Amino acid sequence: MTVRNLGAFFTPAAVAVIGASRREQAVGSVVARNVLTHGFGGHVELVNPHGGELFGRPVAASIAALSRTPDLAIIATPAPGVPAIIDELGRRGTRAAVVITAGFSERGEEGAALQQQMLEAARPHGLRIVGPNCIGVLAPASGLNASFAHRMALKGGTAFLTQSGAMLTSVLDWASARGIGFSTLMSLGGMADVDFGDMLDYLANDPATTAVLLYVESITNARKFMSAARRCARQKPVIVVKSGRHGEGAAAARSHTGALAGSDAVADAAFRRAGLLRVRSIDDLFGALEALSAAQEPAGNRLAILTNGGGAGVLATDHLIDEGGRLAHLSPGTITGLDAVMPSNWSHANPADIIGDADAARYAAATRALLDDPGVDALLVLNCPVAVASSTDAAAAVAGVVATARADGNRKPVYAAWLGEQSVRDARKHLDEAGLPVFPTPEAAVTAFMHQVRRQELQDLLMQVPGAHDRVEAGDRQAAEAIVRAVLAEGREWLNPLEATALLRNYGIPVVDLRVAATPEEAQKLATQMGFPVALKIMSPDVLHKSDVGAVVLNLRDGPAVARAAATMLLRLAELQPGARIEGFMVQPMASRPGAHELIVGLSEDPLFGPVLMFGQGGTAVEVVRDQALALPPLDAALARDLVARTRVASLLRGYRDRPPANMDAILRTILAVQAMAVDLPALKELDINPLWANEQGVLALDARMRVAPEPRAGTQRFAVRPYPAELTRHITDREGKPYLMRPIRPDDAPALKAAIAGSNPDDIRMRFFQALNQLPDPLARRLTQIDYDREMAFVVIDEAAAEGVGVVRLSLDPDRQRGEYAIIVRADRQGTGLGYRMMQEIIAHARAVGARQIFGDVLSENRAMLDMASELGFRPTGTPEPGVIEVTLDIQPQ
Repeated sequence: MTVRNLGAFFTPAAVAVIGASRREQAVGSVVARNVLTHGFGGHVELVNPHGGELFGRPVAASIAALSRTPDLAIIATPAPGVPAIIDELGRRGTRAAVVITAGFSERGEEGAALQQQMLEAARPHGLRIVGPNCIGVLAPASGLNASFAHRMALKGGTAFLTQSGAMLTSVLDWASARGIGFSTLMSLGGMADVDFGDMLDYLANDPATTAVLLYVESITNARKFMSAARRCARQKPVIVVKSGRHGEGAAAARSHTGALAGSDAVADAAFRRAGLLRVRSIDDLFGALEALSAAQEPAGNRLAILTNGGGAGVLATDHLIDEGGRLAHLSPGTITGLDAVMPSNWSHANPADIIGDADAARYAAATRALLDDPGVDALLVLNCPVAVASSTDAAAAVAGVVATARADGNRKPVYAAWLGEQSVRDARKHLDEAGLPVFPTPEAAVTAFMHQVRRQELQDLLMQVPGAHDRVEAGDRQAAEAIVRAVLAEGREWLNPLEATALLRNYGIPVVDLRVAATPEEAQKLATQMGFPVALKIMSPDVLHKSDVGAVVLNLRDGPAVARAAATMLLRLAELQPGARIEGFMVQPMASRPGAHELIVGLSEDPLFGPVLMFGQGGTAVEVVRDQALALPPLDAALARDLVARTRVASLLRGYRDRPPANMDAILRTILAVQAMAVDLPALKELDINPLWANEQGVLALDARMRVAPEPRAGTQRFAVRPYPAELTRHITDREGKPYLMRPIRPDDAPALKAAIAGSNPDDIRMRFFQALNQLPDPLARRLTQIDYDREMAFVVIDEAAAEGVGVVRLSLDPDRQRGEYAIIVRADRQGTGLGYRMMQEIIAHARAVGARQIFGDVLSENRAMLDMASELGFRPTGTPEPGVIEVTLDIQPQ
């Protein structure tokens, strides 16, 4: 739905507990006690049909008997009565409800029908529902514990969202013992209404939330989730743990890529594309939070390790390499500088082992030297407690050096691991108070560092805004569509090799020539015409993996050998797979690519996230090697390169010894060509190119399998991430006919936008942002230029002759896409030319095109120019959200 009314879960003025109970251990009793005893300052009323008194308060016998309308209701009553309760609350004006009760969709068809009744009762009133079957909501800042959790959370800046109530109480207990506070904790339960997408949208703009933690079991509405997650991840860290990593449901899939559809690997690819940092455990969740909360951003993955114990340094190094990091190479100057202040038996390398008797002065000198090394991106300081030197003094020395370095502009991240427990407690406290993330083990510290490295990588990837056909020359789309239509018309799922080869060739993917013979004799004749040596393969829709049944023979060097091989195939297949349909034999020249790597490029359709691209090491051992990575389209060259880089075979493709690097451009073109096929051919559900040979000369597809099925949705509508809508670029003119380029905004517009704001009339800025701004803060610049192009659209208007931007107009739709807010700014020297009016016409047309029914804007009452223009465009005043602000609204008639 939308973020509308979600604030009522966290800052309600009045709360009602429906189903408050006198039975001490009943859920209704625990919820009522929690609401009343944790410092909530708002109005609270309890409801039970028996009336009376509870916890020293009068109990209303019905909702109608409440003295005032609750903003938030917490419902702990039997499931059958919940829809009627929701309806009555909605009619009174309640904005939100937490349905603790179970017995809805998790109970089968009857429960699902009851859940639908509940939603239908809420919808007309805009009443939002968390749950059902949940523990509830905690908002420590307002003292609200609207749950049956066993304790209240500490105040802090972290939000925790979970489907599992048990995880909420476990994390609450774990965090409280460690002094970790929260801005909110929410048990989403059955997610009948409010889901992860809604809450990520809300938390993205919540100033009280500095980081978001997710415990995910399932996701609903992939495009909404991806849009909200990407938006939130651009503003603050979002860290996710997902259960169910090892599902077995893909075992029966018929293609290698298809086996990954619906798998945890797809969810992993979705999280990566959304900019979410995925971790594997609750310990990792809070370890990552510890590191990210320190506001440190490593420039790369080169880590220097400082230790007073060689073993600890080795453990840290091993884990760093396992995690994909690099041990920094210390410069000669650093080595020389350390030689001057360290004992002669120090390690003279990274890890810098400064010996077990290292005191505070030695730690300070080494920390200073390593932070100054230009080849170091971050520093990990380890300490093992010893009797001859103080761990606490060492911690104080490190903290002091880091503070000085930061004051001097050196912001390199520093991590600490003080090993032990009782003897290092004060040292850890000192480091924590100094703002340094401190961990109990070297492995935990390295993991946290790599979490930060990966988050920075994810932020860089979020800057990419690929279109649907990036770097792919358009093939004959009509010819490709004709092949697919013919296959579907025949009632087939799988393309035969001739059809698959034709599709690959149509999209510019090099293929081996292929001819089909009906008999062994005809195969001999074709091979003779083609020239030897040749490869012979059986052609059958029932033989999935030909090599498993001897249906592939290579390097046949004369005609009789071809005929014998074909006849032998028929006999072997009759024995091993007697029911298989034989459509003939495929004859191909033996391709030769010396030193070629065998790769696989694939496409599958995930039930939730839609098309998924796959790349990895191919060949007959593809299932054994298990070296593949997945990505959600659309990709551009940078994202395709990232896909390749996440495989082990990527290091081989870079070349080694006497093998030159493979032609990476050709590999990337193949990946993007498969993506283009997914855009142009919605019916294409699975595709494997395996093997795809790759060497320095280029690529060559030796075999391909493709499956199709009817698909009503066109092109990128199936994508979980919308491509950059280059097709919306156009030219407009002002009243005098001066032309301007109008195109969707891009992340790389941020510097120009900041410059435009800095050079704008202060009154114009105040009218647009409702505050004085001398410059646009970086987080806001990112927020305004990194959009999803689905629920939010912004057009930048450019004077091409002057090569400068002169205005921006945007529309932000609610997740249900029915209502959206507009905003516009036009540079002062272009005001009064009719350009702003034309930009508004364009954004209204866009709203109509995407199906919005209403758009609105908040305008300062003193902004007469905007109010007059809005009136000319058909907007009407519809309220005053705050003093001095007028809301104007336009109802949009469908086309």
